[in-house]
Amino acid sequence: MVALTRAELAARAARVRLLLTDCDGVLTDTGVYYSAQGEELKRFSIRDGKGIELLRDAGVETGIVTGEKSGTVARRAEKLRITKLYLGVNDKQALLERICADAGCEAAELAYIGDDVNDLGIMRAIEAGQGLTGAPQDALPAVKEAAMYVADARGGHGALRAFGDWILRLRQGHA
Repeated sequence: MVALTRAELAARAARVRLLLTDCDGVLTDTGVYYSAQGEELKRFSIRDGKGIELLRDAGVETGIVTGEKSGTVARRAEKLRITKLYLGVNDKQALLERICADAGCEAAELAYIGDDVNDLGIMRAIEAGQGLTGAPQDALPAVKEAAMYVADARGGHGALRAFGDWILRLRQGHA
């Protein structure tokens, strides 16, 4: 895990305007279910949804960046009023400049939570740009090592909520 002082973390948290998340493995438990008709089903945590609402109330937008092209993810984003949705992204780090342009911000104003090796590039770029990074409890070891915060919760079981709550506590001086 990346170690910074409490003051450094608080300063970074104060700047966050957009929290980005991977979908599978963070918002879901990495499982995918298919019906006999080929319907894809994913399980999402209601607690993560409430966390997104709390972030929005604090002035922090949320966005999803995923390699999947899933109608299920698009519907969940719509339900949560997430306007920054990037589907079918193979190279998340390469998309960072476009995300910043779309949001009118810089890397120092971003937070990102991911769980797998395809998240490492964007996490490292955001960390280098003075943003914040996190990982679910069940993320791959390399991702947990690259993160500034590792949630007690697993993906799909409140990991995004824990990361968002941590950022909000840092802003209030309570983390």
